[in-house]
Order: sequence, then C-alpha cells, then structure tokens
Amino acid sequence: MSASPLPYRPHNHSACVDEALAEARRICQQSNVRLTPTRERVLELIWQSHKPLGAYDLLSLLAEDGYNAAPPTVYRALDFLQQNGLAHRIASLNAFIGCTHTGENHTCLFLICRSCRNVLELTAPDVANALVSASEGEGFTPEETTVEIAGLCPACKQAADHD
Repeated sequence: MSASPLPYRPHNHSACVDEALAEARRICQQSNVRLTPTRERVLELIWQSHKPLGAYDLLSLLAEDGYNAAPPTVYRALDFLQQNGLAHRIASLNAFIGCTHTGENHTCLFLICRSCRNVLELTAPDVANALVSASEGEGFTPEETTVEIAGLCPACKQAADHD
C-alpha cells in the first residue's frame, strides 16, 4: 500500500478500506491463494475502523451480516490474513488490525491509544535497524519483530489536557 492511513488525522476512511481490499485481492491473486468471501469480509470488518477487533467481535459482526460462522471459521480467516501479510495481531489487546504495509517485509511498530483504542502502524527504519543490530550483536537472528507502544493519541491527549 502506498500511504499509510492515519487514524489520528482526518483522512478518507472509505478510500482507505477500498484500497486495502483491492490490495488484498491483488496480493492473493499474485500469490495464487484464495481470498474467500468470508476471509474478505473479515478483512473488511477489520478495516472498518482503526480500532483492533477481537475474534469474538468479528464473529458477532459476521452473525449480524447473516454469516453462519463458528469461532474456528473466524480463527482460520485471521490465520490466513496474517500468513499473507494482510492483518496483524496486537498481542497486548488480543485483537487484529489490517496491515498498512502489505507486500513489504517490515518491522511492525504500533502506536496504541489507551483511551480511544485507535492503532497506528508506523514504519521507523532507524528503530527497525537498531533492533536488528542489537539482536545480531547478541548472536540472535530476528525473524519477526513487533513493537507495541501504548500512550495517548493527539485527540485524547488534547482532551486530557483540557480536563
């Protein structure tokens, strides 16, 4: 994906969702894997806000849509989306969010607002390089890196400052 969506700043969220789904279709076609209607709907639900959703939140939303999905169906869809670089798991929240850097091998760096729960995925090459360098300095070969930073987004910080 080109520009990363900015949940802390105004943006065309509908376009961001449409772009994410188009990119997912392209990646799946290129990788020769099947983006089933359920997998695509789970991805769309994840992208409908910048707040991570848990598996049971997704299950409930699918049921509202008329899908007759059981928990294993949702977990399989989430596994597929993660394996194909289309979604990330936010471990501290046990929830999932769409990947804004699909098709790239990248260090996942998430800013998580502890008030509104919006999550922003960043790229920070200097941070990623420092983590790799520190790991390799210990003889450790990193394969996957995720950094979760909790704090307040600009809007929540401003609201807190005015209280």
